[in-house]
Amino acid sequence: MALSENPSNFTLTPMIRSFRLFLLLALVAVGACDPVSLTLGAGAATGVAAYQERGIEGVARDGAIEARIFKLWVQRDKNMVVHMSIEVYESRALLTGVARSEQERADAVGMAWKADGIKDVMNEIVVGEAPSFSEVARDTAITAELKSRLTFDGEVLAVNYAIETVRGVVFLLGIAQDQAELDRVIAQARNISYVRRVVSYVQLKADIKGAGA
Repeated sequence: MALSENPSNFTLTPMIRSFRLFLLLALVAVGACDPVSLTLGAGAATGVAAYQERGIEGVARDGAIEARIFKLWVQRDKNMVVHMSIEVYESRALLTGVARSEQERADAVGMAWKADGIKDVMNEIVVGEAPSFSEVARDTAITAELKSRLTFDGEVLAVNYAIETVRGVVFLLGIAQDQAELDRVIAQARNISYVRRVVSYVQLKADIKGAGA
């Protein structure tokens, strides 16, 4: 059956973006009764995390914060996670997507600030109608293409970047080795078809080290 342009039919893709959080909350709910599965999942995640600037502990910390925010949203209204998403990096939460009202957006931001361990919240949630299928598909394609470009760019450590795209606006979060690398990442994003704007919340590695000194 063909999909119509009714926004209510296009909840699947945003939900997929938060699928790892659904799994995490499900495991918590059942008391992690399957240690074998948890061990295998942790092993795969550890392999990726080991190459990131934030390290294994940082990835675990950010994942826990993300799960706390997600849980707060679900407890308030499970539909909040359908149209809005959360990305946490270095204890900084980037909130993106579409809220159904100003109150819902305010609630989403307020709950994010309540999550234990959070240091900053970047609110990029807009208020409006849910995106159409074509918009969701285009955003997904933009994100996938940028991830691919960065992965095969020998001058970029792609593993240190998180990417979200909403209605043609690309949001970047993560850690850049230096300004030259960040400029290269932004340029890559701007050169992708249908990208309207690039918003960077990426931190420079030197700035993070300087702040921690």
